Amino acid sequence: MQPIDAGPLSLGQLSVWHDIRELPPSRRHEPNNAAVWDLPPGTAPDAVRAALACLARRHPSLRTRYDLRDPDAPRQWVAEETAPVVLPTAPAGGAPAEDQARVLAGEPFDLGREDGWRARLVGDASGSQCLVFVKHHILADAWAQEVLRRELLREIAVPGSLRATAPGPLHLAAEQHGPTGLRRQRAALERWERLGSRAPAARLPDSGDAPGEVVQATLRSAPALAAARAFAGRAGVSVASAVMAAYVRAVARRCGSDALLVHLMSANRFAGRWKDVVTSMNQWVPALVEGARADLTSLAGTVHWSSLRAVRHGMSDVTAVAALRTRAPQALEPACAFNHVAAPPGDEARAAADAEGPAEPALSFETPFTTIGPRCYARSQEDGQVLTVRLTARDVGRAECVALLWELHDALLTAA
Repeated sequence: MQPIDAGPLSLGQLSVWHDIRELPPSRRHEPNNAAVWDLPPGTAPDAVRAALACLARRHPSLRTRYDLRDPDAPRQWVAEETAPVVLPTAPAGGAPAEDQARVLAGEPFDLGREDGWRARLVGDASGSQCLVFVKHHILADAWAQEVLRRELLREIAVPGSLRATAPGPLHLAAEQHGPTGLRRQRAALERWERLGSRAPAARLPDSGDAPGEVVQATLRSAPALAAARAFAGRAGVSVASAVMAAYVRAVARRCGSDALLVHLMSANRFAGRWKDVVTSMNQWVPALVEGARADLTSLAGTVHWSSLRAVRHGMSDVTAVAALRTRAPQALEPACAFNHVAAPPGDEARAAADAEGPAEPALSFETPFTTIGPRCYARSQEDGQVLTVRLTARDVGRAECVALLWELHDALLTAA
């Protein structure tokens, strides 16, 4: 039976639900994300367990349950009491933490019966310890995950420092479904309709080896990040816009179109109260980029302002958008999608540590953990001194993915 205090999902949660609602049992692990967090030397397991329990008390999302029996009207409620923290400890000398994280993330969550997160302590022969933290994407996006990591370490260092209960997704949903939130939803939907009526049909040619095949390739380059920063400074745009301009131009050349409908990931963390709320707030938002085959400096300016206008309407009712796409599927199909990942500021030391790896440009292929998402999706990130661009593409093929990433890379170096 559904509790009487159950409420609707927030728009970010609903966006995740629409992505996963029809996944077969064999793919229900795909919304999971795994992180490996280093712990201070000598941290006792009881201290980690107590800090995790503190986080669960503080953040309602960590003890939220979902009623998904009606897929068109999902509901959520928050358990009043935190469940006992189960914290298995892997023996030292076992599999590397990254391998254990992948295994742990491969186990789906039952969102109606259990918390949407799990953790494991992993040590090595030197005595170093780390925490493998796995969560369902509906519980937290990348920004919120970093909030959890930082608060965990703070609570370990100073027990009792995180006493206050933070707002959660039920509070956010109440605001989004109130009068002001509904006005914003209507404006966002009108924007989807307007751009859908203007956007040309543009699509990367099918060049994959097998229908439906998904390829994932990752480019890592220190020179590309230095070039993107220099180019962004000269063009008066963000690094995200500089990288996106190079990506969009490479896609546009292959599509043979000078205008592309691009889906951008909006973090939606612009209001002070909701900036650090632990939930998933990411949503796709459309941007029509015209002049996509212009010189890179002009295109960077176009991309920058198109992106800013887009994210102003980042919170939309994905159910209403899905209905629009049913009526006009070709008009609302993006040529590509782009997301530049940012984390909460102030952790430069960790960013530098994450930058370990090849400084020289290198490209690798991976088996994608998840194939949820748009057909051609580039995710860029600044890791210390390295730019990482991960491209996940369906029906595009390995050779074309390689060519697209290297064209993006070389365009940034040339522009700098």
